[in-house]
Amino acid sequence: MRIAFLVAPEGVEQVELTEPWKAAADAGHEPVLVSTDSGKVQGFNHLDKADTFEVDEVVGEADAGSFGGLVLPGGVANPDFLRMDEKAVGFVKDFFDQGRPVAAICHAPWTLVEADVVRGRVLTSWPSLKTDIRNAGGTWVDEQVKVCDQGPNQLVTSRKPDDLKAFCETFLQVFEGAAG
Repeated sequence: MRIAFLVAPEGVEQVELTEPWKAAADAGHEPVLVSTDSGKVQGFNHLDKADTFEVDEVVGEADAGSFGGLVLPGGVANPDFLRMDEKAVGFVKDFFDQGRPVAAICHAPWTLVEADVVRGRVLTSWPSLKTDIRNAGGTWVDEQVKVCDQGPNQLVTSRKPDDLKAFCETFLQVFEGAAG
């Protein structure tokens, strides 16, 4: 299965990209790095620059229909940049419209709020997003990982890097089940 990993050119929390990426690849899937610009994206360890990663596809040219699922890594700046990009927001919304599974961790649900896809959904995130999620019509819960089936697709969310093991195991199960 091809799995899109959507990130902005800067600001992605590196471990929230690399751990799910490795989990997907180890499970035999094809992770694809999608961003708003070609070239490289800059990873971060909190506020410090970390490694760079080569972009595989530009979001304006990528088709949600060519992927089995979407992973949205966090980082504070990453989803804030993405939600300001119309094509990135549209790409995310397309996964929901097509009933394809989506997984988001930490601050990534900010992009979901912008895509107007959390209404009626139950999800978790970094705690500072709970008011935004509630204001967008979602229900916020404080859980390590939450799977929500109350919508056109399955949505997997987690709170923070400490939840990565459960996040990776769960999103892989959900994605494989949706493909199945």
